[in-house]
Amino acid sequence: MPVAITNAKVHVVSGPVIESGFVLFDKGKIVEVGAMGGGRVFTGTTRVIDAKGKRVFPGMISPFTQLGLAEIATVRASRDFNETGDLTPEVYAAVAVNPDSWLFPVARVNGVLASGVFPTGGSVPGRASVLRHEGWTWEDMTVRRDAGLIVSWPSMRTVTAWWMDKSEDDQRKDREKAIDRIREAFRLARAYIAEKDGPAGAAVPVDLRWEAMRGVLAADAAKRSLVFFEAQEFDQINAAVSFAVEQGLKAVIVGGRDAALCIELLKKHDVGVIYNNVMGMPRRDDAGYDDGYAAPAKLEAAGVRFCLASGEETPHERNLPYAAGMAAAHGLSVEAATKAVTLGAAQVLGVSDLLGSLEAGKEATLFVCDGEAIDVTTQIEMVFIQGKEIALVNKQTALAEKYREKYRREKAAK
Repeated sequence: MPVAITNAKVHVVSGPVIESGFVLFDKGKIVEVGAMGGGRVFTGTTRVIDAKGKRVFPGMISPFTQLGLAEIATVRASRDFNETGDLTPEVYAAVAVNPDSWLFPVARVNGVLASGVFPTGGSVPGRASVLRHEGWTWEDMTVRRDAGLIVSWPSMRTVTAWWMDKSEDDQRKDREKAIDRIREAFRLARAYIAEKDGPAGAAVPVDLRWEAMRGVLAADAAKRSLVFFEAQEFDQINAAVSFAVEQGLKAVIVGGRDAALCIELLKKHDVGVIYNNVMGMPRRDDAGYDDGYAAPAKLEAAGVRFCLASGEETPHERNLPYAAGMAAAHGLSVEAATKAVTLGAAQVLGVSDLLGSLEAGKEATLFVCDGEAIDVTTQIEMVFIQGKEIALVNKQTALAEKYREKYRREKAAK
């Protein structure tokens, strides 16, 4: 059945806000977005939702998380984000996702309707997947199974803190070994692909590790898939970007605590950033208290492609809009902050053709609320994922109602 949300303030994100507009969607896709007026009516079997005084936003996207891969940190069986081995590029995050995770409904009720799910562990832990937060199986939930290869770049600095039990020399050796392993992985992948595609390729045994790296090493640069470099420090970011340029890779920095210090390098090589340190503590003695809060505004002003991650532990991904709100309170415009958790995230993850804004042809993954999406006081009132209305319930709301009922009964008995 077609659904039309009417008389709402429509935040298209990719274009101007429509003060009194509508969003029409059918069969999971947005059909039309426009302004009310001119006697516009919706007839036939269309379900019309009058959202006067409300707002419509595209679903927010958490671009860096382990949602679906981790449930309870103390229960080993519920943690499925770390594969055995240091080099596992053949691993897809999506196939390990638990679609029945209690954490998806928690994120949904706060407007976080999709995410970039990242495996961790090792130098090359696998490939990220983009998921919508609803579906019977991981296949139903998957927007893009292979969003890009993940490389965990080692720290380039030695640590002299009291808790470090390795000498500086041993730390340097470990760092060089880690970089050599990464470099060797790309060398072996290139050699394998060249031999497999050569005249004697049929005789070359299939190696799933190196087959998994074909996308990032495609001959046509325009068709290369992304490589997500996990890097926080200034030296890490510089080293990772330098490696990406040397190897001809299409890079995105994940973490990016010091990204604001690397703006020229990031702009020069058009490297995107998934920034997850808005709520992080300053790490330098000479850094301002607002070092993390203000970094997104600096990236935006410089024209660096970026999006915002919550920086939270997996159970708290519902707090993503509040990280954007804090960035907006420290120099980033509300519009840019909203984009950083919607269209900006979709662009950095490579799924902006499907998610991130309210445009005809995109998935009808959106929500209706009573205020700005990134305002902590805003209440989400309706959620749709691929055009399907999602009940705003989860374990927390069930428990809240359970104990409210207890006190209602006690009050009635008096």
